[in-house]
Amino acid sequence: MQLSSEVISIESGIITLSHMVRRLMESHVAVLVEGRAVEFSEMRQKSWKDWFSELAFCILTANSSAELGIKIQEELGPKGFLELPLQELSKRLRQLGHRFPNARAKYIVDARVHAEKLKEIVEGQHPYYAREWLARNIKGLGYKEASHFLRNTGHFGLAIIDRHIMRLLYKYGVIPLLPSSPSRKRYLEIEEHIMLLSNYTSLEPGILDLYLWYLSTGKVLK
Repeated sequence: MQLSSEVISIESGIITLSHMVRRLMESHVAVLVEGRAVEFSEMRQKSWKDWFSELAFCILTANSSAELGIKIQEELGPKGFLELPLQELSKRLRQLGHRFPNARAKYIVDARVHAEKLKEIVEGQHPYYAREWLARNIKGLGYKEASHFLRNTGHFGLAIIDRHIMRLLYKYGVIPLLPSSPSRKRYLEIEEHIMLLSNYTSLEPGILDLYLWYLSTGKVLK
């Protein structure tokens, strides 16, 4: 049976990206990625307060940047995310340069109701179902942010499909269109391509993401 041109393009793109990632795996980038992987794995042993800080970081990165999220997280820490009153938290986010200080502050404050049980809930189920719970119960988290949070707390089996990853997949023909905000169905479809690329490279999706991010941005961030 003859394969469609779209299927051929997807396979070709995945093979090309797998070769690029494998080259990075033999370069200095591998050391940076390994360092991040250790950092994420160590989160499994940290307190619920540290987990909530990481959740707040992921809320902040939506429609923003990881760099800014890191800056704010370092400035406020778990104590700020957990204890600052709504108006004060919004003020601090504005001062630190976030585009959406009021909305993000409210999401973080609303999430406090789950703070002490967050680690227990996530660790008590498969990451796929943990992502569903996070997306349903934490305002400000979609599939991408929930996957990001899970990866940053040491769960590497899901894909983090942000705009950088989608642009890379589009550039190499793995996806035919560049969605601005993929629906749940589209997210899961794109994730299937990431899983295939994961098989080609023998990397877990959450670790593969760091290499793909480097290909797109030249950085290895969390």
